[in-house]
Amino acid sequence: MTETILNLAPSLGVRAKTALGKRNLVLVGLMGAGKSAIGRIVAQQLGLPFVDTDTEIERVSRMTIAELFAAYGEEEFRALETRVIKRLLRTGPRVVSTGGGAFINERTRKQIERGGLSVWLNADLDVLWERVNKRDHRPLLKTENPKQTLKDLMDKRYPIYALADITVQSRDVRKEVIANEVLTSVIEHIGKDKTL
Repeated sequence: MTETILNLAPSLGVRAKTALGKRNLVLVGLMGAGKSAIGRIVAQQLGLPFVDTDTEIERVSRMTIAELFAAYGEEEFRALETRVIKRLLRTGPRVVSTGGGAFINERTRKQIERGGLSVWLNADLDVLWERVNKRDHRPLLKTENPKQTLKDLMDKRYPIYALADITVQSRDVRKEVIANEVLTSVIEHIGKDKTL
């Protein structure tokens, strides 16, 4: 099965890249959904650069995300995030992995709508919790009950993530499987747009 997945990837990547044209592919979703891991694989298959917005924000600010939240608060962080995403989308095409709150911000969401095709990596609570509870660098989860906080974030954000152009279920399978589902969904979505 792995050979089949890997053998399909080059043709999927070529077809998806052709379908995308000059558009960016922007991955959105909650922390732990796999945006960075899947994004790197998708970018490789598309032959496009990959950028993680959190990494880019840390690079330009010379501070970690946690330090930015502590020093300036979430509102200022979101304003910086919007500026960074706007700049990245202007210099595409590329695959962009966004922070969990980026797509929730209406200004950022409009930038993403104008500059690319959005893909929501949708994961259930147990999958997310399994992935995020091992590390202690998520500012929004520094609460008394981090799993409940994660559930509350899901309840609040999932209706907004659902506005993304494409939804792919992130689950406990090989990353390559999800990456290929992203590529297939891109081809199908753009094909549908052309028939309308």
